Amino acid sequence: MGYIMDLRAYVGHRPLIQVGSSVIVEDGRGRILLQRRTDNGLWCFSSAGSMEPGESAEETARRELLEETGLAANKLELVGVFSGRLEHAFYPNGDEVYNVEFFYVCRDWGGTLNRQEDEVDELRFFPPDGLPDGLSPGFRRRLPDWLAYRQARGAAKPD
Repeated sequence: MGYIMDLRAYVGHRPLIQVGSSVIVEDGRGRILLQRRTDNGLWCFSSAGSMEPGESAEETARRELLEETGLAANKLELVGVFSGRLEHAFYPNGDEVYNVEFFYVCRDWGGTLNRQEDEVDELRFFPPDGLPDGLSPGFRRRLPDWLAYRQARGAAKPD
């Protein structure tokens, strides 16, 4: 069932501090992989999820990426760690969390796209200047961080 779901059985919808990882996958053309979620219909990270006991943040990112997209990360690059009031969220089911998020970029990956049907409606690559409407608030908050990281590592700016 998972650690967070086990906790929810005891605390209900009360606020939890939830530690997790998110990943933006880039392809060789500079496009990013987004997923459209089944629970709210919004576009967000290639993958994101909560840490399980004993996992490192990087292991969480790798596991979630594989589960949600079918892709295996060969190399992950840490963009940053985010926490605080801006990471407060309510999920559609009423659960309340304060996230501590380890945010990664993955440009070196393998596998075949295969969505996790109960969580992901669609997986699609988009150019940075052609992102779809309906981006999740959390993803919109991370876009400037990703763009700054991309520029700092010498990648071409999106058109």
